[in-house]
Amino acid sequence: MPLKKPCQKKFKQIKIGWNKVMKDIWTPSSWKKFPIKQQPNWPDKKHLKKVISRLSKLPSLVFSGETRKLRQLFKGVNEGNNFILQVGNCAESFSDCHGPKIHNFLRIILQMALVLNYKTNKQIIKIGRIGGQYAKPRSSNFEYINGEKIQSYRGDIINSYSPTYKARIPNPDRLLEAYFHSAATLNLIRAFTQGGYNDITNLKDWKEHFFSKRISKLPYYIKLEKEITSALENKEILSNSTSGDNQIFISHEGLLLEYEEAFTRVDTTFGGYYDTSTHLPWIGNRTRQFDGAHVEFARGIGNPIGVKVGADYNMDDLIMLIKKINSKNEDNKLILISRMGYDKIKEKLKPLIQVIKSKKLNVIWVCDPMHGNTFAYNNYKVRSFDNIVSEIKSFIEVCKDENVIPGGIHLEITAENVSECIGGINGLTLSNINDNYVTKVDPRLNAAQALEIAFIVSETLGPIN
Repeated sequence: MPLKKPCQKKFKQIKIGWNKVMKDIWTPSSWKKFPIKQQPNWPDKKHLKKVISRLSKLPSLVFSGETRKLRQLFKGVNEGNNFILQVGNCAESFSDCHGPKIHNFLRIILQMALVLNYKTNKQIIKIGRIGGQYAKPRSSNFEYINGEKIQSYRGDIINSYSPTYKARIPNPDRLLEAYFHSAATLNLIRAFTQGGYNDITNLKDWKEHFFSKRISKLPYYIKLEKEITSALENKEILSNSTSGDNQIFISHEGLLLEYEEAFTRVDTTFGGYYDTSTHLPWIGNRTRQFDGAHVEFARGIGNPIGVKVGADYNMDDLIMLIKKINSKNEDNKLILISRMGYDKIKEKLKPLIQVIKSKKLNVIWVCDPMHGNTFAYNNYKVRSFDNIVSEIKSFIEVCKDENVIPGGIHLEITAENVSECIGGINGLTLSNINDNYVTKVDPRLNAAQALEIAFIVSETLGPIN
């Protein structure tokens, strides 16, 4: 006997309600029910499945206790006590898993942290774009090289940079390579930091190995060195000195959700799921759809989450994203990383801050002055040091005007003496671009430019009250 109309209506309401409940239930694989962007076209799905299965059985790269420590440090950011320094390669290469390269990266991030710490009196939360930053979103799936249409390079975790048709085919075995290179990189970082290399007394070692004599001869660098040396000789205690915090956290864009899911595991101490491939995964500007797979995945893990926000944001969508990822409105869960461009940031950041404040939503504000300031020159991607500095200063100015804390900077840098960004202490111009342009994707600040940025940021922020 067919159901009567009232029963049919009731049954339909129950079905709709049940479907909504099921959709709201989060699992490490619930992202698969949502639309996803910027994914490689894996040709062998069965092999991919086998690789993911093996990854899911391998040891975690980081531990939930470390991630909880990072979140605890984030609590001090909006109190004005802590500052985020997130720096590293645009796209790591497997060849970057090399002792001297990792050592040089540590030198530059520690010198930047030292400058920021000493000049602002803030504890610097050091986060590297390292130990997993192997995947990159691309604006096009294909490119033409020598008249041949081949897939775009999407990072060493997916395909090879070699410009041939075969090399650009996505290979699941690279996921395993990425894991083992990440593990080796992280192992050396921990060995150095836990061995005391980041103690402030190693300033002279960092200086002797630092390639830029120009920076070392700058008046403010000489003054800083004299002040720190004097403090050490007189056995003075530097407030919040780097010697008191030996942790360097790792981060990468959580682009490949099969990979991230393989390392999403239950914390056996306190419960809940954590992505143990990294301490801080972030969602890129191209994949931050509030109803997309990346946001769905991020909302269920205990890690803090970064979200890149370009000038093209939609206010309503962004508010829904914030509420979805940070449903408990915690003060140490969500970092909004603005990447708007030096010429747009004042116009775009101010109303965003005002709306988020009016809705009493808790976020941490960080500036990425790199990605909104890329331009083309003779088939090279280029960034201007002056534009980068301008965006940082505008970011700090807007934050102060709106009575929120400028919580950190997010930079693409390398310890190599590259010529990918013009300007800065090196005096690089467009005529120098091909002197040492080696990035596989986006232009990076060299070590001298990065350290100069640290001085400029510290002077712009000023000491806390």
